[in-house]
Amino acid sequence: MRRSYRPFCLVPLVLVGLNGACQGLDARRADSLLAVWRHSGRPDTARLEALYALAHRGYLFTAPDSAALLAEQGIAFARASGLLKHMAHGMNLVAVSHGIRGDPATALGKFMQTAEWFEASQEKRLHALALGNVGRAHNDLGQKTQAMEALMRSLRIVEELGDSALVASTLSSIGNIYSDIGDERRALDHYEQALAIATAIEDAENMPTYLISMASSLFILGDTLRASVIYERSIILCDSLGNGPLLATAISSLAELQESRSELAAAEASYQRSFALAEELGMDDIMATSLMGLGSIARAKDDMPRALACFERALALAQGTGNVRNIQIASELLYKVSKAQGRAEDALRMHEIHLAMKDSTTSEENRRGVMGQRFQYEYEKKEALLQAEQEKKDALAAEELRRRNVQRNAFIGGFGLMVLLAVTFLFQRNRISKARKRSDELLLNILPGKVAEELKAKGEAEAVLLDQVTVLFTDFKGFTAMSEKVTPTQLVQDLNECFSEFDRITEKHGIEKIKTIGDAYMAAGGLPTPNTTHATDVIKAALEMRDFIAEGKARRIAVGLPYFEIRIGIHTGPVVAGIVGVKKFQYDIWGDTVNTASRMESSGEVGQVNISEATYRLVNGEERIVNGNAPATTYSPFTNSHTPTPVHHSPAFVFTPRGKVQAKGKGEMEMYFVAYA
Repeated sequence: MRRSYRPFCLVPLVLVGLNGACQGLDARRADSLLAVWRHSGRPDTARLEALYALAHRGYLFTAPDSAALLAEQGIAFARASGLLKHMAHGMNLVAVSHGIRGDPATALGKFMQTAEWFEASQEKRLHALALGNVGRAHNDLGQKTQAMEALMRSLRIVEELGDSALVASTLSSIGNIYSDIGDERRALDHYEQALAIATAIEDAENMPTYLISMASSLFILGDTLRASVIYERSIILCDSLGNGPLLATAISSLAELQESRSELAAAEASYQRSFALAEELGMDDIMATSLMGLGSIARAKDDMPRALACFERALALAQGTGNVRNIQIASELLYKVSKAQGRAEDALRMHEIHLAMKDSTTSEENRRGVMGQRFQYEYEKKEALLQAEQEKKDALAAEELRRRNVQRNAFIGGFGLMVLLAVTFLFQRNRISKARKRSDELLLNILPGKVAEELKAKGEAEAVLLDQVTVLFTDFKGFTAMSEKVTPTQLVQDLNECFSEFDRITEKHGIEKIKTIGDAYMAAGGLPTPNTTHATDVIKAALEMRDFIAEGKARRIAVGLPYFEIRIGIHTGPVVAGIVGVKKFQYDIWGDTVNTASRMESSGEVGQVNISEATYRLVNGEERIVNGNAPATTYSPFTNSHTPTPVHHSPAFVFTPRGKVQAKGKGEMEMYFVAYA
């Protein structure tokens, strides 16, 4: 996929804490605000608010340098008057003006100063809003770890304040970062949480933002039908709200989806509509994405001069705004056109720009940093919960001590009463013991034994990086169609029957169930304790799952009932594993390996187990484990030293090479179907 543009959340982050939208000012109103500012007899706070309103509504979006000059006058006045909060308001205006002028690095420094001053003035909500701006500025510069750190700090504050609207907007911004590092499923989860909150509080203004982001994630994950419906819904909502910027964003995103379906005429019309609206509003980022779309369509029509012109203008716009993602995409497109036209020097220059931008957004350091910030946030929440529980236990213990003292004194008065108290104590201890045993059983049902023991012993379980894990994804074909033919009760019963059998199979083969996502099932081998047979264990489990579904299909066809069909995908690689949540713990895994395993499933075929090249290579190096003492090299598919032609099977399995298959978001990848020998 070429791009997936997501809007930032439209919360009042331009001039935090002041009233009034950026709608422009007529001359009379501007003169009135200026008069208040110059009136030395008015309160200092009133004068500053008038000055900032003039800068914000009169100049910020038309003459941002003039707005910054006015704001700097206000900062100097507020500093002399000791008004720290108003200093922060002015600095925020200065920061936004730099962002509008395409200077995100300077804007970041100003936003950080804004956050520091709001924190010092003990304005929690304003501090959270400023941290949100810091996170968004870091993200614009491709600094994902720092962006996640700032947004997590903001999320802690707004959750503490109970500000649902800001919780939703911050969750959406965090989702953007997960999307940027390739964890699209987790991004989608954050967007869905944000939309659920906005729906609950009837926040119609921000719902289009979350809808567009959700649709983009669904598009990347391959669910184009749902994505198209949600894009159309967001366009209608934006139009009804009169929200031009989001309308341009939604139309541009829909155009990309149409282009992916080869609906070139519809896509071109949508891109042109989006570009015209963005140009009218001065939205350089959307203009750039629309131009890249128009250029790609021109390239598909072999109109290279027009494609080149579109891509060059898109790159210039992207470089003007400092948008790392757009620079990366536009330079890659220019590289391909230049290379096709034989302009080697231009192609090399574009390739170097593309690599520089790609490194800044997809480096392993960024990925691990973002995960680290998320784990830290979850563990801090859990630690706070445990601390509260400990305080409750201490209070109960103090009360218990007081009660025992009363019992001791009562014992002096009568032996019979003491016997009764002793019986009561034994009864209570037995109840506590049973409750503790039940609690341990429930914990082991949720978490792997090793992780559960660590959690009980230390109060937390550290996230770990596992170098080699085999991940399995399953998905039912025709699930939506089947859900329309049976009752909800029957559908859930059928799903439960399948997933219960999958649970039995994973336990049998020593692999760990991770979670279910709708009608998808996810498991992994080689964790939490690494082993050397995880790849073969997972393949055996996958084949058994496939056979179980096939048998069920045959039975249902025989009696004329709807049936499930299954696709299964497997990939091997490194993952980060840990637990998240504070009320309902969940053991989960993250990383590109998970995304690639999902692509193996979606790129597979019904009734087949589709594996990646990494899993294929590993299994063919595990013959000693699978087949006793046979030398691994005897059956290697990568040498013909023992056989005249490469062997595409081991004694345990038969592999059917598929060649390079296109996988969404991954490009062409080597894949194999696997079956028992």
